[in-house]
Amino acid sequence: MLKYLFTLVVYICFLLPATAQVVTQPAENILPYNNYYTVRGGVNNFLSVIKKEKSATVAFLGGSITFNPGWRDKVSNYLKVRFPKTKFRFIQAGIPSLGSLPHAFRFKQDVLDSGKVDLLFIEAAVNDRVNGTDSLTQVRDLEGIVRYAKRNNPLMDIILMSFADPDKNNDYAKSKTPTEVANHELIAQHYYLPSINLAKEVYDKIQNKEFSWDHDFKDLHPAPFGQELYFATIKNLLETCIDKPVNRLIVKPIPKPLNKANFEHGSYYSITNAYHDKNWVLDNNWAPKDNLGTRPGFVNIPVLAADKPGAEITLPFNGTAIGMGIVSGADAGIVSYSVDNSAYKDIDLYTAWSNMLHLPWYVLFNGNLNKGSHVLRLKIANHHNVNSKGNACRIVYFLRNE
Repeated sequence: MLKYLFTLVVYICFLLPATAQVVTQPAENILPYNNYYTVRGGVNNFLSVIKKEKSATVAFLGGSITFNPGWRDKVSNYLKVRFPKTKFRFIQAGIPSLGSLPHAFRFKQDVLDSGKVDLLFIEAAVNDRVNGTDSLTQVRDLEGIVRYAKRNNPLMDIILMSFADPDKNNDYAKSKTPTEVANHELIAQHYYLPSINLAKEVYDKIQNKEFSWDHDFKDLHPAPFGQELYFATIKNLLETCIDKPVNRLIVKPIPKPLNKANFEHGSYYSITNAYHDKNWVLDNNWAPKDNLGTRPGFVNIPVLAADKPGAEITLPFNGTAIGMGIVSGADAGIVSYSVDNSAYKDIDLYTAWSNMLHLPWYVLFNGNLNKGSHVLRLKIANHHNVNSKGNACRIVYFLRNE
């Protein structure tokens, strides 16, 4: 009953007066939060650490919906109030525009390198759709993160979350489960992890006339109303877990991988490992010279850059996957690449957002190599996107799965 009253309070705070025309359901007809999460293995180890050690670390890995103020802050404050005797450390690893592919290769640096993590929240479903990440790569990314996390700390609890966007609403309207949601649930089920399908919850509640997208939720970056809804469902899952008896720490064997080519050994590979011609410059404190914006963590950092057609790089590496993380601005070019003397292929580095900011953009050249030594060759093409102002390639990291 309390959760229904909570929802009504949210309506009063956020629906009026801007949404006076929205018809909301009586409390007894509101769809319950527990329709949209699956507890599976729960967060017993996290709660056991809280109970015994009075100290715990929680990490939030995601895109702009994790980076922006909202549900993440509310979850952090909830935990501090719910467990006042526990000292919490929170890792804010949300970076706007990034989805599962960047997460898989930045996970070590941005999360694991800072110490033991007890509870990890992961979200990538919105940016995986927006960025056009294919389904197979999504599975390899998410599975890689989970396996890397469990190898790093077998006691780590993990919650996978699928957030809402208009494309997912359209899929559900056609009785189709969005690919990104299906892949999040696939990984959660295989590794017996809690998962929350907020995309389905938002769609169902809109159909149930509890609120509207345009007046209340407003955007895939949720308005305060949407942030409150996300938090309320996450809190409900946590409370469901807290209501169960806390057992001793349980280490479970990691299941066999769904995809043997997953990126569980993914990490950044330094740009200093590349051999390059004189057309490339290593700028140790890169910042744009135009007026375009940047993303946190992708400015005032070392960047290997070139803008002349024919500029070439050779990168020897060991591993089963290779790619690169770049900043893509208004002058982003096209690169041609070859792995192990294969035929050269082109990749356009200019994105739909490059004219607005220097966007962090991740490119996977090959994710299914045999283990062992390989060589990547990359050169700037003599042509570029018709909307681009140049041929620039600015590499922040190489991506490698060892």
